[in-house]
Amino acid sequence: MTIAIFGNPLRAETHREVKHVVDYLQQRGVGIVLSQELRHDVFCREFPSVDDFISHTDESIDFAISIGGDGTFLTTTSLVGHLDIPILGINCGHLGYLAEVQTDNIDAVLDQLINNNYTIEQRRMLEVTCQHDSKIMAPYALNEIAILKSGLSSMITVDVTLNGEFLHNYKADGLLVATPTGSTAYNLSVGGPLLDPHVHAIILSPVATHSLNIRPLVVLDSSKIDVKISSRNGNFLLSVDGRSQVLSQDISLHIERSQRTVKLVRINGQTFMQSLKDKLNWGK
Repeated sequence: MTIAIFGNPLRAETHREVKHVVDYLQQRGVGIVLSQELRHDVFCREFPSVDDFISHTDESIDFAISIGGDGTFLTTTSLVGHLDIPILGINCGHLGYLAEVQTDNIDAVLDQLINNNYTIEQRRMLEVTCQHDSKIMAPYALNEIAILKSGLSSMITVDVTLNGEFLHNYKADGLLVATPTGSTAYNLSVGGPLLDPHVHAIILSPVATHSLNIRPLVVLDSSKIDVKISSRNGNFLLSVDGRSQVLSQDISLHIERSQRTVKLVRINGQTFMQSLKDKLNWGK
């Protein structure tokens, strides 16, 4: 078994947990690959015989472990998701809906992983494209695609067409197009609905809308969404799972369910509802 380990190289807490995980797995005969940043910026002397993920030529990586918060998990997804490698998230951040494993339970979880006591969940993604020469730097989203005003500009107008039918022109600070997995992320903070991650749906949630009668909308994940933006400064911000770029309002966007999925490792006994109750203090 070979496991690739990813984490934020700027956080001392991450360094401590990465070292613990590497030592624990190596003692059990598991092959280790570190992210390029961890291998060369943090552990170049401590683990000189460990490959980094970029130069590792053996394609038999069985799992990826993301050590950090949900942001680190999303970064890991962008690096290994297209390789169809299952990802286990260890939480060194705050809430950690994607990185569910707590640091005080690492050893037991790693033992379950080694002993094949886990399940793999397929999580759907969204893809954004544009009908223009401009290139979307990060087209795939596990959580959400956020269309936002750029800089200190006033609100933007987001014209949305759903399956060829005009829906609405949202006058707001922005619009989120989120997956069920992303319903617990940015979508939750703007008052969007919580969805079970296995629901086949897409969420449209306005950000600071200037109209009281506009509410979040849940549509089928087979829906095709076309978006046109108008702003006073001529630009808008496109953020795909936190990876942002400024685009001209002349660019139209097309959003739909991606053919790509992300494989999440869920240790047996963990459930989405249990995670919600733990993170939101429900039933206490």
